[in-house]
Amino acid sequence: MRQDCDIAVIGAGPAGSTVAKLLHDAGLHVTVLEAQEFPRFVIGESLLPNCMNVLERAGFLPALEKAGFQHKNGAVFECGKKHRTIDFRQNFETTGWGTTYQVKRAEFDHILAKEAARDGVDLRFGHTVTAVQTSDGGCLITYKDKVGATSELRAGFIVDASGYGRVLPKLLGLARAPQSIARRALFTHVKDRIDDPGYDRDKILITVHPDRQNIWYWLIPFSDGTASVGVIYPDGDPEFAGMLEQDIFDRLISETRLGPLLANSEQTRQLQSIAGYSAESEKLCGDGYVLLGNAAGFLDPVFSSGVTIALHSAELAADMLIARHQGRTDIDWDTGFAKPLIRGVETFRSYVDAWYDGRLQTIIFEQPDDDSQLKRMVVSILAGYAWNMENPLVAKTDRYLEMLHDLCTPAS
Repeated sequence: MRQDCDIAVIGAGPAGSTVAKLLHDAGLHVTVLEAQEFPRFVIGESLLPNCMNVLERAGFLPALEKAGFQHKNGAVFECGKKHRTIDFRQNFETTGWGTTYQVKRAEFDHILAKEAARDGVDLRFGHTVTAVQTSDGGCLITYKDKVGATSELRAGFIVDASGYGRVLPKLLGLARAPQSIARRALFTHVKDRIDDPGYDRDKILITVHPDRQNIWYWLIPFSDGTASVGVIYPDGDPEFAGMLEQDIFDRLISETRLGPLLANSEQTRQLQSIAGYSAESEKLCGDGYVLLGNAAGFLDPVFSSGVTIALHSAELAADMLIARHQGRTDIDWDTGFAKPLIRGVETFRSYVDAWYDGRLQTIIFEQPDDDSQLKRMVVSILAGYAWNMENPLVAKTDRYLEMLHDLCTPAS
């Protein structure tokens, strides 16, 4: 059976639901094909304030406010006795959100998808894309539905928002080896039972191993008394050779303040792991297609940039596709989508690299405890505002990171 639509979206995660909602609101006929059934578990649970701007423009905020997600206004960084609190509201921006949510992605993603469907988006769960033909104005998708029947969908354009599934990069041969060092993430959910009066549930806790700066942890509290806990360490590290992943996780947790902080916790999910999670693509867009969020590539979870990049890419793509639908003939996907998106992604990449080589850790832990303009510039990046070219730390990221590192490095 063959059907038609203006835009086919692969994947109903945050990027897919957002681009579909924006396009539908502009009058386009959108069909979303999602391989899984929702709700489903996924990590990437700590949002950044810049996400809220896109979610608000897409009309999702009322439903999210009703959900009662954990409020988030910043981050706490710890390494041994070093401690630094970052308040996202103390940023460089003149407009936009300074707070956001910590979310269980199963619920969060499902809310966005349901809102898009409620608004009239044709959203189909359990539909797996198996082949594509891409050509602007004449794309063809072959897919299997939840009972295994094969069908075809004709679309004027394909948006790949398939996340880690990376459907088009695999089908079109766009995937390439990532630049970053291979790392492994171990993660779970717990009933945290934290009774430490100094613990702030309104902030994500990022902990660095006291002896190894390339090992770090996240603790993301949720509003129901549970939390997401994870650790990142070099994949294949000989120090952990022959150990079970649960034993590695328990040992690494015990070697930081997370040990006593989570002493009364109870694990509620089986420990899971992802190795070699960084991904890149040769192209972000082409004849009849565009890649959003993790489908295009994934950097690292350290600054919770994944959903922010996904939502920003969704909004950029929606603007381009709406202009296309209106008959604009001057559309240039490279200048209107790829280059603007990459600008912010490269800012995040510089921060990720600086985190693992220790420069950003020095900046965070050794910076003066004041309200300087430079500090506000750093906070803006950590809050997800990586596309504001008025911020020198975006416009000249590497140069200013080096300058900040030199300013913050303790005299020997």
